[in-house]
Amino acid sequence: MTDAMLRVAVVGHTNTGKTSLLRTLTRDGRFGEVADSPGTTRHVEGARLQLDGRPALEWFDTPGMEDSIALLEYLERLDEPGTRSDGPARIRRFLDSPEAHRRYEQEARVLAKMLECDAALYVIDARDPVLSKHRDELALLAACGRPLLPVLNFVNTPGHRADEWRDAMARLGLHAALEFDTVAPPLDGDRQLYAKLAVLLDRHAATLNRLADELARQRRERSLAAWVLAADLLVDVAALRLASPADDAALQAHAATLRDQVRKREQACVDALLALYNFRRSDYADDTLPLEGTRWGMDLFHPQALKDMGIQLGTGMAAGAMAGAAVDLFSAGLSLGTGMLIGAAAGGLWQGVERFGGRILGRLRGYREITVDDAVLRLLALRQRQLVHALERRGHAARDPLRLGQPADAQWRSGRLPEPLREARSRPQWSALAKGYEDDERRKHVVAELARILADDVPEGQPAAGAQGS
Repeated sequence: MTDAMLRVAVVGHTNTGKTSLLRTLTRDGRFGEVADSPGTTRHVEGARLQLDGRPALEWFDTPGMEDSIALLEYLERLDEPGTRSDGPARIRRFLDSPEAHRRYEQEARVLAKMLECDAALYVIDARDPVLSKHRDELALLAACGRPLLPVLNFVNTPGHRADEWRDAMARLGLHAALEFDTVAPPLDGDRQLYAKLAVLLDRHAATLNRLADELARQRRERSLAAWVLAADLLVDVAALRLASPADDAALQAHAATLRDQVRKREQACVDALLALYNFRRSDYADDTLPLEGTRWGMDLFHPQALKDMGIQLGTGMAAGAMAGAAVDLFSAGLSLGTGMLIGAAAGGLWQGVERFGGRILGRLRGYREITVDDAVLRLLALRQRQLVHALERRGHAARDPLRLGQPADAQWRSGRLPEPLREARSRPQWSALAKGYEDDERRKHVVAELARILADDVPEGQPAAGAQGS
C-alpha cells in the first residue's frame, strides 16, 4: 500500500454524464454544473475523499472531448520521421505544440490531466451508438499510458446499447467495464467501482478496498438513521392525544390543532430524511407530497389520500367530518367498567385501559380526547417507507423531482399494526408534540424495534426519474 493520495480523472465525450457520475460518487448534488447542452464543463474540477481524516482519493472532472478524429490525425503529423515514440511521449509533444492552446485546447486539458493522474474513468452514454469518434477518443486516452475503466451510464434507459459498447471496448483491449447509472445507481455501485479500480491499480488496492468498506459502513448507518427518524415520527403521532371540551366548536378546533401538529411533524421528518441523504426540498415533487401549505394538509388527512394509498378508512367518527381524528369519550359519572369508549374499535386507541384509565378518567371527566386514526398512521408509515426506499436508490445526478406512487405493501395498508405502535397508543407521555414528553428507555427501545419493522421487506419501487448531465 502506498501513502500517496490516489488521483483519478473522469473523462469522456461531451455530455455523457461525467459530472453526474462525480455527483453520485461524492453524494454532492451541487458539484459542478449539469445540463443537457453539450460542453457544460469547460475546465477541470476536483473533489476529495478522506480516510481517517486524511485525503485518500481525489477525483477530477474534465471537459468533454469534441474533436478526437482531427486531433488523432494531428498527432500523427507531429511524429518525427524515423522515430518511434511511445504514447505518453506523443501526448507530451502535442501538449507542447501551439495547437494545444488553440484549436485543441479543451482536449489538451483532458490529456494533461490524464498524464497527472493514476487512472481514469471513461464515461459512456450507453444510449449512443458506437462511432469512430469514440474509438479515436479511446485511442488518445490509451496513449496516455494510464489504466482506463469504462463506465456505462444510463443503462436503466430502455434501448441502451451496453452490449455493443462492451464488444467495441473488448476489441480495443478494454475488458473490464462497469455499468453505473448515475441517476438510479445500484445500491452497491460504488463498491463495484472501487473493486474494479483495485484490480487495475494493484498498489492502491488496500486504499480502494478501505474506501469501499467505509462507504458501505456509512450507507448502513444512514439507512438505520432513516428508519429511526420514521419510527420516531410514528411514535410521536401514535402517542399524541388532545383533550377537548365536549361541545362541537371546541372539538373541531382541537381536531384542527391536532391535524396541524401532525402535518408539521411529518414535514420535519421529511426534511430530516432529505438532509440525511444530502438532498434538497426541490428534489421531492410537491404534487405528491407538498411540504407546506393547504395542499399538503389535505394530502395527509383527506379520505381520498387514504384511498389512493389503498387504505380503508374506518367507519364512525374517524370517517366523518373529523377525517383522520378519532374520538374517545369517557362518559362522566359512569364506572370504568361500563364507560363508553367511542372509536376504540376502529382506531385501537386505548391500550391498557385497566392500567391507565383511572388516572386519565379523573383528569378528563366531561372531556373528549382526540387522537389520530389508525388509517392516518398507516398512511404516514407507507409514505416514510416509500421515501426512504426511493432516497436509497436515487443518484445525486437526478434532476427530475422524486415522485412516489401507490406502494405494493399489503401489510401496512391493512394488516395488524405493529405492537410497538399499539403500545405507543397507551403512552401519551411518549409524544414530543405534547406537554410532559418523556424520552425514557422504554420509548427508545420501542422506536428501535419499530425502525427494524419498518426496514423489513421494503417493497421494490420504480427508480427515481432523472436526466443526463455533462
